[in-house]
Amino acid sequence: MRLLFLGDIVGRPGREAVRDAIPRFVEKHQPDFLVANAENAAGGVGLTPELAMELFSLGLDVLTLGNHAFSKKEITSILDSELRVIRPLNFPPGVPGRGYTVVERNGVRLGVVNLLGRVFSEVHLDCPFRAADAALSALVTKADFVIVDFHADATSEKAALGFYLDGRAGAVIGTHTHVQTADERILPKGTAFITDAGMCGPVDSVIGMRPADSIQRFLTQIPERLEVAGGKAMVQGVLVDWNDAGRPTNIERVAMRP
Repeated sequence: MRLLFLGDIVGRPGREAVRDAIPRFVEKHQPDFLVANAENAAGGVGLTPELAMELFSLGLDVLTLGNHAFSKKEITSILDSELRVIRPLNFPPGVPGRGYTVVERNGVRLGVVNLLGRVFSEVHLDCPFRAADAALSALVTKADFVIVDFHADATSEKAALGFYLDGRAGAVIGTHTHVQTADERILPKGTAFITDAGMCGPVDSVIGMRPADSIQRFLTQIPERLEVAGGKAMVQGVLVDWNDAGRPTNIERVAMRP
């Protein structure tokens, strides 16, 4: 089984880059499933139902979210009914939506779990480690392969969760920082891991946003609205392979630049 996971899709440039890249990725790599983090797809902050449908039309099977899961209020209208859009599982009880899902193709069942980190977070969250335990217990008979999108700031928190789930999850893939890391590997007990899958968004940007806006924030310390940068965009992500016994055999970075 082969998975293509795309890093955070940022605004219109990211969506358009993904639209152009997916046919080429599919032709070259022949993935069985396509998953992407889409929490920045709507103007750099959040996701709308219309844009979710647009992304599904490109061939994506599951969209994960993160700290901006509810930045576009209209997304709540589909979170309970659209099984292919998931928000972090460790939001408090009663929050709309679900934190994991299962998609099936050709008799193969892929479980996808979404978690949000707590280090440096402005959101008060339940423990992602214990939430991961609950998700894996729930999915043990429902999915043949399970991957975790861990949307978090701290590299230490991401690595710790990777080792915590080593041998239990098929892959732990970090998102949120928008910078693709070079540490992809199979952990000792067999889980595929990378600290961050990267970003699908403008190349000449500060993690997808206009450099001038970010510079002004750092110079003045005054909150400044960040706008998605223009120009050409790149697509980044990872490929993960499993053997017939259900063990990950390879994880590798992929990227497509203009």
